[in-house]
Amino acid sequence: MSSTRKGLDGFVMATMVLLCAIWGAQQVAIKLAAHDVVPIMQVGLRSGMSALLVLLLMLARREDLSLRDGTLRPGVLAGALFAAEFLFVAEGLRRTSASHMAVLLYTSPIFTAVGLHFAVRAERLRRHQWLGIVVAFAGVAVAFAGGWLHGGVSTRMLVGDALGVLAGAAWGATTVVVRGSALSDAAPAKTLLYQLAVASVLLVGAAAISGQAAQVSLTPVAWTSLLFQGVVVSFASYLAWFWLLRRYAASQVSVFSFLTPLFGVTFGVVVLHERVDAAFGVGAALVLAGITVVSAPGLRRRAPRAAPTPAGAS
Repeated sequence: MSSTRKGLDGFVMATMVLLCAIWGAQQVAIKLAAHDVVPIMQVGLRSGMSALLVLLLMLARREDLSLRDGTLRPGVLAGALFAAEFLFVAEGLRRTSASHMAVLLYTSPIFTAVGLHFAVRAERLRRHQWLGIVVAFAGVAVAFAGGWLHGGVSTRMLVGDALGVLAGAAWGATTVVVRGSALSDAAPAKTLLYQLAVASVLLVGAAAISGQAAQVSLTPVAWTSLLFQGVVVSFASYLAWFWLLRRYAASQVSVFSFLTPLFGVTFGVVVLHERVDAAFGVGAALVLAGITVVSAPGLRRRAPRAAPTPAGAS
């Protein structure tokens, strides 16, 4: 295939809007089934399901599954960080709303940019990008401060919000590991397989140790949520994402990922009837503005063959 990538057209724009809607809905799906299957078990089971599907696809394509290509250690580390991300997501969703989690999880590009600034010489931040980081973290501060000042947010919800920020940090760290190791040259499916397989083992193990593994009731809602997360989100949508990156300019396609938290908030309000207060709304807007300032210049400088991790793929 030619190294030339196509620019945006109606098909890719419509597809990216659909993918962002899918990624934005995953927090709501976890929350909907939380009474039947605790979140940590949901993400553990869905990761195992997706890992099996990716493995079967790689076998069908006869892709390289060797562990002697230098990817094993960074692959396990990336998988552990991926597990940490979704551990924070799962525990955070027990305490805060899906709307809050959808926004705070997307602080990840900020942590990615800072990590790459120190780890990869070619990824040094410019002055205006540091300003974007300040704006984004000011947004997080506003979101938290509003709850404290007006007493409209419980300590439990604030803890859940903090776990959302930690999830974003873990996702950012995962991207730094992938970018700065042999995984950067590995097939996308292999990198994804490491993350899904290691996360499944660690998350199900964590659920068992904490006594949450027994809290599983496979109702129709639970099955629907797990199949949506395992087949649609972690498998089909990521394959579609990588397919697009092979054919279209990554710098243009990636900008659409900023729609994901907007879909997440919308679904949280419409489906779960969650409320978003004014302070959190202002804070969320500042976070998204800061992320845009940090990410957009880097995306324009990046070579078209770059393949960033999709939203929620971490």
